[in-house]
Amino acid sequence: MADQPNIQGHHHVTLCVGGAQEDYDFHTKVLSLKNVKKTALYDGVYPIRHFYYGNDMGEASNLVTCFPMRQSKRKGRQGNDQIATLALSIPDSSYDYWKKRLSDMGFDPKEGARFGEKILSFSHPCGIAYELATVPQDRRKAFGGGDVPAELAIHGTHGITVRTREIEVSDEFMDQGWNLKRVATEGDYSRWAFNGNAESGRFVDVKHEANMPNGTWTFGEGTIHHCAFEVADLDVQANVKMNLEGLGFTDTSDVKDRGYFWSIYVRTPSGALFEATVSKPEGMMIDESYEELGSTLQVPPVFQDQKDEIINFLDQEPLMY
Repeated sequence: MADQPNIQGHHHVTLCVGGAQEDYDFHTKVLSLKNVKKTALYDGVYPIRHFYYGNDMGEASNLVTCFPMRQSKRKGRQGNDQIATLALSIPDSSYDYWKKRLSDMGFDPKEGARFGEKILSFSHPCGIAYELATVPQDRRKAFGGGDVPAELAIHGTHGITVRTREIEVSDEFMDQGWNLKRVATEGDYSRWAFNGNAESGRFVDVKHEANMPNGTWTFGEGTIHHCAFEVADLDVQANVKMNLEGLGFTDTSDVKDRGYFWSIYVRTPSGALFEATVSKPEGMMIDESYEELGSTLQVPPVFQDQKDEIINFLDQEPLMY
């Protein structure tokens, strides 16, 4: 009998955003994250850019990745049974700095609090909900090479919020399928953490929404597509898949090579798409040196025979760095 799968925490969160330049400017100039990779979506036949943002090395749980969808003209609809919000971790001492920075740059941050954390809520230009959550101590290394000093900068993903109307079946999946434990409840929110380890980068918040219409699951501007979670190796990943299938989630995907990591996917009962990810040892430097990270478009190996065609198509929406 297989052991309980050991899922460690966030690896990355992937969004379907609007224009490429708009997204690039938001993450690198407003949030002061490093663009560590420019590549393309591995699935389908229609070329779509794929940006990775994070710290200096693009390490796991620092990564936000984005598919700019505006060139494809594909729109998403926000709603129930989706990942609704991405929260990023900031130091306690930087709360006022970020409130002023966001306001000065034309955003409208709303102050709030949940689970004992001060929160600034605002939106990506395409409408996706973002939060900056204060964390007393975060051991992850922030990127200090942008406009924001390292001591005030974002340390990585903090948590996601999943909206669902079927809270009981969601709870069952969290506990038995994804080895999360409920660590807190506040109003319509319940907070889950891996192995009960309540650290930033390990949270999944579930919000009970009884009456909201469903959102879309396809690639479409204005929605969060999936959250990826890190596992140690391919054996653990296989165990995750076996456990899910044993629970009845037989549509769990086979392993997919995503260039920088290996992934399996499952549609959870809440509707949110989750991914179990094994990082490759070379990480983001599998196809670029440290000095070159994010400097040029890396066409996925599966599309190398279409490289010139893909680059020419994507260049129809020019990107100024």
